[in-house]
Amino acid sequence: AIGNGTIVYAQDAGPGWGNVLIIEHTLPDGKKIESLYGHLQEIIKTSGEVKKRELIGKVGNANGKYLCHLHLEIREENCPMWRQVGGGYSTYRDGWLDSSEFIDSHR
Repeated sequence: AIGNGTIVYAQDAGPGWGNVLIIEHTLPDGKKIESLYGHLQEIIKTSGEVKKRELIGKVGNANGKYLCHLHLEIREENCPMWRQVGGGYSTYRDGWLDSSEFIDSHR
């Protein structure tokens, strides 16, 4: 997990996504964000609280469909896909944060 939070979604989201986890995080200023981890080979933890760096899932050849990679999204509460998996690629960007930039600025 990229940070402390609560699992709000953990299941197979269908053929385009495979296993997906969504964790809600509360920042020090009280703002809420969520992190989505998609195309997981295995979900390790399906509910409850998680800690930063806790093992929550495994990346691999998910269902024989996806080459080994992690789909990571970081979203703000105004994201239209809040607590949802979503349809995938979109040109609409409001509510999604740059993952690398966000992580670098919150280390």
